Amino acid sequence: MSNHTTNRTSTSSLSTFACASCGLTVSAQAADGASRNHCPSCLHSRHVLDHVEGGPADCGGRMSPIAIAVLRTGDWMLIHRCVRCDELTSNPVCVDDNQLILMRIAVRPLAQPPFPLEAFGTL
Repeated sequence: MSNHTTNRTSTSSLSTFACASCGLTVSAQAADGASRNHCPSCLHSRHVLDHVEGGPADCGGRMSPIAIAVLRTGDWMLIHRCVRCDELTSNPVCVDDNQLILMRIAVRPLAQPPFPLEAFGTL
């Protein structure tokens, strides 16, 4: 029986999905063993869960990474928006996610503020 359990564990650790954006074949487990639902390379995902009503989503659209949220614990969450239905979701950042893209997303509000930076000169 333990052999059957081992096979089941190794099968689940080998499950993969194709990235909805770049096409990369992605392991459903991050390097630290945590579950992942987004591509570690481009950080895109697919809309498969309905977070508003719960259960599976009928949409199936591509989820674009749009922001980073930092929890009180210091953990980073990746915020996605569905390009088809505009639903927002949050998912934990994985240890092997593309750090350059994560930082680009995190600093975007500072690099592209919704007001002219010259306004600070008059304060």
